[in-house]
Amino acid sequence: MISRLAFASCYVYSPAGVGVASERSRLLRELLKEGNAHFMLKYAMRVRLQTECYPCLGGFFLAGDVLVPVPRCAPRSRGLWVAAELAQALVRNGVGKAAWQGLRRIRAVRKSATAASATRPTVAAHYESFRVEQPSFRVASVVLIDDVVTKGRTLFAAAARLTEAFPDVPVRAFALLRTRGLISAVDHLLEPCIGEIRWNGSDARRIP
Repeated sequence: MISRLAFASCYVYSPAGVGVASERSRLLRELLKEGNAHFMLKYAMRVRLQTECYPCLGGFFLAGDVLVPVPRCAPRSRGLWVAAELAQALVRNGVGKAAWQGLRRIRAVRKSATAASATRPTVAAHYESFRVEQPSFRVASVVLIDDVVTKGRTLFAAAARLTEAFPDVPVRAFALLRTRGLISAVDHLLEPCIGEIRWNGSDARRIP
């Protein structure tokens, strides 16, 4: 098991906060989940611009990065794969070298967004549900891509599985939105950051 995972994020999301910014954050999440192609390209371009304008994001993405979307909750799920669409949009905007769907689910897990806190999948459950396929090209560095990060269990488990498959390859993570569920409101949506998801011996913890 890895002990920590570096991640980057650009926007904040308040599930139950009050105020205009909190409401807009929920709208942003809804638009992201809908996976509109124009929306994806628009925000992928904003991510690229933010890597140039915000020092905290400078150097996070590398030219040779392979962007690996986090799989949906069940194997062979139908419908939109938001993380995969986001990864492709980022590559089209010059972020990373290629998008590769080599991380797969081999068994279903409960969807965290609709599960009560006590029944959300553990890091171990996510880890056991993942399988890494063998790429047809050399992987120099990996950035996991997801739409929203909350505690970071899914990203942490995915990173652990990828590190097991590619022990000499650095793995990082990026989520367009990060949840701010323990505050009453957010003041603004754009809040680029670099943080960590850490293993505390029993669970993953996202900072910040």
